[in-house]
Amino acid sequence: MAKKTNFLLCDPCVSHPCPAKSYCVSKEQKYFCYCIDGYASNTGERNFKDRNVVCREIDIVNCSNFSSDATFQNCQKQLNLSSSMDNSREICTGFAKLSRSCGERRTTLSLQDIGNSYHFLTNLTSQITPGNQKQKARLVTTYLQSIEAAVLATASRNPKETQKEEGPFMAINTQRVENCSLKTLSLKAEKQTMDIHCSTTEKEILGGIVAFISYASIGSIIGESFASEENLRTKEKLHNFYLNSKVVSGTVGSRKNISLPVSVNFTFQHEKMKRENEQSICVYWQGSSWSNEGCQVISSDENQTLCSCNHLSSFAILVATAKLKVDPVLTMITYVGLSLSLLCLFLAALTFLLCRTIQNISTSLHLQLSICLFLAHLLFLTGIERTKSKVLCSIIAGVLHYLYLASFTWMLLEGLQLFLTVKNLKVANYISAGKFKRRFIYPFGYGIPAVIVAVSAGLEHTSYGTETHCWLNFHGRFIWSFMGPVFVIILINFSFYLTTLCILKNQLSSLNNELSRMHNTRMLAFKAIAQLFILGCSWGLGFFLVEGVLDPIRSVMAYSFTIINVLQGVYIYLVYCLLNHKVREEYRRWFKKMRERTETGNYDFFGSVTQTKTVENTVDFPGKSSNISS
Repeated sequence: MAKKTNFLLCDPCVSHPCPAKSYCVSKEQKYFCYCIDGYASNTGERNFKDRNVVCREIDIVNCSNFSSDATFQNCQKQLNLSSSMDNSREICTGFAKLSRSCGERRTTLSLQDIGNSYHFLTNLTSQITPGNQKQKARLVTTYLQSIEAAVLATASRNPKETQKEEGPFMAINTQRVENCSLKTLSLKAEKQTMDIHCSTTEKEILGGIVAFISYASIGSIIGESFASEENLRTKEKLHNFYLNSKVVSGTVGSRKNISLPVSVNFTFQHEKMKRENEQSICVYWQGSSWSNEGCQVISSDENQTLCSCNHLSSFAILVATAKLKVDPVLTMITYVGLSLSLLCLFLAALTFLLCRTIQNISTSLHLQLSICLFLAHLLFLTGIERTKSKVLCSIIAGVLHYLYLASFTWMLLEGLQLFLTVKNLKVANYISAGKFKRRFIYPFGYGIPAVIVAVSAGLEHTSYGTETHCWLNFHGRFIWSFMGPVFVIILINFSFYLTTLCILKNQLSSLNNELSRMHNTRMLAFKAIAQLFILGCSWGLGFFLVEGVLDPIRSVMAYSFTIINVLQGVYIYLVYCLLNHKVREEYRRWFKKMRERTETGNYDFFGSVTQTKTVENTVDFPGKSSNISS
C-alpha cells in the first residue's frame, strides 16, 4: 500500500490535474494536457500545461468565425493586391475553412474530403486573367498552406498512429510521433518518399503529427513557367526547364522554411526518363517561384532523384538541359593521340602480316587485336559525334560496342594461349597452329562479341546512341553489357598471367636446357600484363568517370583515361615490333632492299638519260659526225 501511494505521488498527472474536457499524459516526470476528441483548446495548442486553458467544442470554436483566422487574413492581404478577384472574402473564407478542416454543416473534413478540394483550386485559377502569373502563384501558395494545415488538423483529431489516403488528386500519409524511439520516420505517398528525423518534431507539440502529401496535378499549374535562373543556384548555365516529378509537401506544424536540426530526404520518381545531358535540381516553392536554396541532389539516375533539404515546404524535381563543356586540351589529345595510335596499329598489322620470321600463333592473335583496335579507333574518330541521324548513330554505337568487345576477346585468347604454352612447353607438338585458328580462334574471337551485342540490342536497342554521342547509354544497367564482359576478361587474364609467372618461376630452377625459351616466355607474360593494364585500366577509369565523380578527381581521371587509351596502338607497335630483335632484323633487310632498288633505279635512270642524249646528238648533227669519223 505504501509503494502504491509513493507511485501516485511521483506521477505528475496526479499533482497537476488538467482542466475539463481534457486528459493528462505523463512521461519521464513530464506531463501535458490534451483536449478530448471533438474539442480544441482556445489557445490553439494541441498540448498545454496551463489550467486556465479551455477546451471547447470544435464545431463551435473553429468553424463559425474566420475574420481573426491567420489563413483568412493572409489570404485577404495577398488577394487585395490585385483587382482581378472580386469575391476575395468568399475565397479567403473557403481557404480558412479548409485550413481548419471544416466541412459542410460544421463537420470535420476527412482526408478524402481534403484530397477532393483540388476542384476548389482549379475553379479559382480558371477565373484568373490569362498571363497573371503572380495572382496564380498567390492562390497556389495559400492553397498549399491550407492543405497542410487541414491535414494536420484532421490527423490530430484521429487517435490512429498512421493514416493514409490515396485519391485521384493527392495522396496523404500522416504519422503521430509519441516518442523518438524510431530515429528516422519514413512516409510514402503514392511513389514518393519522405525520410525525416523524429527530432524535427521535438520542438513541436508532444506527440506531434508528421504529414507528407503528394499532389497529382498541381505541377501543371506551377510548372516550368515559374522557374528562372535568377532564383536557382547552379554551377553552370542551364536552360529548357521543366518539372519532372509530382509536387509534394512535408510538414510537422509551424516549422515552415526554417532550418531543421537534421536534413529531410525526399525520393522522387521521375515523370519521364531523364536524358543524359539533363540535370536534376531539387527545388521548393517559395511563394512565387521555384528555388533550390537549402536543397541538394544526393543521387540521381534516369528514373529517380534523391534530395536532401534543411527545411520543410513544398518540393519537386526541376530538370534542365546543361550545355556540355568541351575541354579543348582534352579534345586535342584525343585526336592527335588516336591519329598516332592509328598509324602505329597500321604499321603493327603490316608487320604481323608480312614479317615471316615471327609468324606463329601469338602473332596471329596480335594481328587480330591490332585490326580490331584500328577499326574501333578509326570509327571513334569519324563517327562518335554523328548524332543527327538516330539510326546511323545507333549503328555506329553498336559497331563500336562490337569492336571494343572483340579487342578484349582477342586479348583473352592471348592470355589463354600464353598459359597453355607455359603449361606444356611442348604444346606445339600436338596442337597445330592451323587447327587452333580454324577450330577455336576465329569463332571465339569474333563470335562471342557478336552474341553479346545481338542479345544487348535485342533487349534494349534504344540504349545504343544518345543525343550527345554515338556510344552506349551510361545511365541504368545497359553499360554493363560492355563493362561486365570487360571486367570478367580482365580478371580471367590476370589469373592466367599470375599462374604463368608462378609456373615459370618453379620451372626455371629445375630446367636449364630451355632457359632461353622460358626467359622469352616470361618476357611475353610481362608484356601481356602491361597490355592488360593499358587496355583494361583505361576502361576502368572510363567507367568510374561516367558515374559522376566531381572535380578535380574527375578531370584527373578524364585525362588519364584519354592518354592511356590513345597509347594503346603505340604500346603494341613499340613492344611487339620495335623491341623485337627479329622484327628489327627484318626491318633492316627491308630497308636494305629498298635502298638497293632505289640506287639501282637511279643508276638505270641516269644511264638511260645519257644514252638518250647521245642518240639526240647523232640525229641533230649528222654532218659533224661524218667529219669526225672521217
